[in-house]
Amino acid sequence: MRPDLAQQIEAGCAVVTPNRRLAANLKHEYDARQIAAGKSAWPTADILPFSALVERVYGDALHSGRAAGLPVPLAPAQELALWENIIRESETGNSLLAIPEAAALAREAWRLAHAWGLVPRLGKYPLNDDAKAFQQWARRYEAVTRRERHTDGARLADVAGARVTGPEIRKPGSLVHYGFDLVMPQQAAFFQALSAAGCEVTGAGPEPRGGGRLRVACADSTEEIRRAAAWARARLEANGAARIGIVVPELARQRKAIQRILSAVMEPGYALPGNRHPAFPFNISLGEALTTYPLVNAAFLALELAGREIDFERASRLIRSPFLAGADAELTRRARLDAGLRKRAEPVVTLDRLLALITSEDAACPVLAQRLVALAEFRKARLFGGQPPSAWARAISEALALIGFPGERGLDSAEFQTLARWHEIVAGFAGLDRVLPRTGYTDAVSRLRRMAADALFQPETPDVPIQVLGEIEATGMAFDHLWVMGLSDDAWPRGPRPNPFLPVELLRAAGVPQGSAAGMLGQARRLTGEWLSCAGEVVLSHPRREDDREFKPSPLIFAVPEQPLPLPGYASYRGAVHDLRKLERSEDAKAPPLGAATVERGGTAVIRDHAACPFRALARHRLGAEGLAAPHAGLDAMERGTLVHRVLALAWAQLKTRSALEAITGAGLDGLLRQAAEDAVARIRRERPTVLSGRFAEIEKRRLVRLARAWLDVEKRRGGFTVLATEDKRRIEIGGLTLNARLDRVDQAEDGRRVVIDYKTGKASPGAMIGARPDEPQLPLYLVSTEPDAVAAAFAQVRAGDMKFAGLARDADVLPDVRTLPDGKLKQAEPSWARQIDAWRADLARIAAGFAGGNAEVDPKRYPDTCLYCDVKPFCRIYERLENALEEDAE
Repeated sequence: MRPDLAQQIEAGCAVVTPNRRLAANLKHEYDARQIAAGKSAWPTADILPFSALVERVYGDALHSGRAAGLPVPLAPAQELALWENIIRESETGNSLLAIPEAAALAREAWRLAHAWGLVPRLGKYPLNDDAKAFQQWARRYEAVTRRERHTDGARLADVAGARVTGPEIRKPGSLVHYGFDLVMPQQAAFFQALSAAGCEVTGAGPEPRGGGRLRVACADSTEEIRRAAAWARARLEANGAARIGIVVPELARQRKAIQRILSAVMEPGYALPGNRHPAFPFNISLGEALTTYPLVNAAFLALELAGREIDFERASRLIRSPFLAGADAELTRRARLDAGLRKRAEPVVTLDRLLALITSEDAACPVLAQRLVALAEFRKARLFGGQPPSAWARAISEALALIGFPGERGLDSAEFQTLARWHEIVAGFAGLDRVLPRTGYTDAVSRLRRMAADALFQPETPDVPIQVLGEIEATGMAFDHLWVMGLSDDAWPRGPRPNPFLPVELLRAAGVPQGSAAGMLGQARRLTGEWLSCAGEVVLSHPRREDDREFKPSPLIFAVPEQPLPLPGYASYRGAVHDLRKLERSEDAKAPPLGAATVERGGTAVIRDHAACPFRALARHRLGAEGLAAPHAGLDAMERGTLVHRVLALAWAQLKTRSALEAITGAGLDGLLRQAAEDAVARIRRERPTVLSGRFAEIEKRRLVRLARAWLDVEKRRGGFTVLATEDKRRIEIGGLTLNARLDRVDQAEDGRRVVIDYKTGKASPGAMIGARPDEPQLPLYLVSTEPDAVAAAFAQVRAGDMKFAGLARDADVLPDVRTLPDGKLKQAEPSWARQIDAWRADLARIAAGFAGGNAEVDPKRYPDTCLYCDVKPFCRIYERLENALEEDAE
């Protein structure tokens, strides 16, 4: 701190800064100076941001005898709500698609207009349609606030400045405005009012400092952040008391990358399990939207669930959230519950539907179910109709309490501060009664969400030596070491960003920096000059390229010499572990063999999966690994196939023979098929009640009847036959493996020849059932293990416009369209039916024996096609294994 400024503060001088961070920094420096002087107690320094000084003057006026007629300031959320109402009720508002966004821009234009004294001059410049609309809204806004005796943040300095001469206002004898890049006209008027009231007002800034100045070019922005992080760590290790700054002009855009890279460099193991909140030596000035914090996000998920409907993926996050009652006790069961719900839920669910699904699942989560039942009852009683915001605030708090928010485990410091900020937002929402009489639940939650999204927040941390700042926040700060990044010719100076509701000519004439390129250039020159003089060491950097664009240094820093900057190498946690590696390689593709009496669940899918990849079969059928299903709307291909299977099974259960099919009348067959479709739909509706209802159910039934009717026409082309079994449960024993399976259908011709049939609603090919590792082994498996005398194995392809049998047969006349052996197109097929049976028996026994014996080799039949839709890829890590193998081959 400047010695002369410290002496002025000791003499009772007030110091006003443009922002809270600089005020806190100056207070810290002043206190450190007092401690260094050996003092144990001293008067608190009167250092505060400009907004706090205005509020103090207003507070003095409010609590004085002259408070009559003093307008009451609106909170920021109240201002926005009022702007939204005015825009929504205006003629121009009817054509807007995003009124909340327009209201935010209008409020910003209103603030700029008062800060720069533009209001009297607004009508003297040509206005486009946007500016005309804003002028109408502003007049209405001013009239409403005047009638209700309200003011706002944009005009509070004017209100306070008009009262500052009163004897009831506390005024310092002298005041220093410190670190202002520009003193805006409204601020200047306030300082002039203080001066007229007898306060000596002067301006000051940090003392210029000399030292090393250099420019560094980096490959890209990621390397730039990484080098800045390594530089900051090196400077901190050299001097633990050093004040280090990193300035990032586009901090909002790069915040996440900066947070991640700085964390990894400063604390390499920060992301390890159990290391929840390590103490980092840096602080990022820009907070994040409150809605991005998990605790607040969970609150909004619960409120959304209590509304009309919610995406299942969002409901899933709520179910697994740690911020609900019973989250720790039911942790594993809730994960299993979520996996089960995904198989039956629609992409969008309601609270009542979710409750019905939860109560029908095997994974019992009684605490979750009880809390959601209580929420559902509360919803019916309290979350309907229009209410004032204060009533909604109470209802929202009560609804969250019913589900046990914020959970039963103890909150850490960051979560506790987040919860406190959430309560402040809800309290602020309750204060909207002044500008928003009544609203519905959906609008109330939407407005509360916008308030939380607008609230930038980060938990308070202890004083740290490294400060990451935006370009404006660094104004007035002094450092020992400063790194300014992102200073490419494309990014610095930044382009103008005029408010669309204010005339550009007016902004330019008033000298508003963001209103013109010249204004932004002037601001960039001032800031660059301040950076070069505010630290003993200053590093200015820029990326050479980003994606496919190449950059040069900004002309504003070109005069600073480019020099090499040697930095120590800091290994990442991954690199440190890798460097300490002692690799031991062992091939382990053998699981313990199955017991002799084991009956393996999974049916013929065990053989199909083992034929495709032995590891897939082990993971799915012995370890129980499966991917999470994605809820889908309506019926998927498997469910449609199941419906067709069921309809045909029910139809043949009654018809039984081809002669009965020929004998039944058209009306009789239609009735039989309609009843079968009704039964099939009823069965799937028990699993997914909302998937087929009303007109959709009727449409699906008609589709099933048409498909079944068309397929039965194909069946009439056959000779006489009897259906011996449909959906018949069989026990299969092969290769030391015992499986339970369900056989779609077995027919017997009039001459006694048997046929094994499997329904397919997709494309079917005889080639899928032959070869050493068949893609579709179920038909050969049924044949060799349960129907050894059958003379044909065929898929019944029940597909609109392409109905046919597809399979292999001993005799050409047993089924239409099937192939007989030898067949030149089936290159892996045996030359005769008898030899094909033997090959099937040997291949399937070998596959079954491999599974029973524990063969778990990662060996996809056709990579990458076999792996394309496999859900255990993260388990076997096939892509990593092949990548490593390719690298070793290259070496």
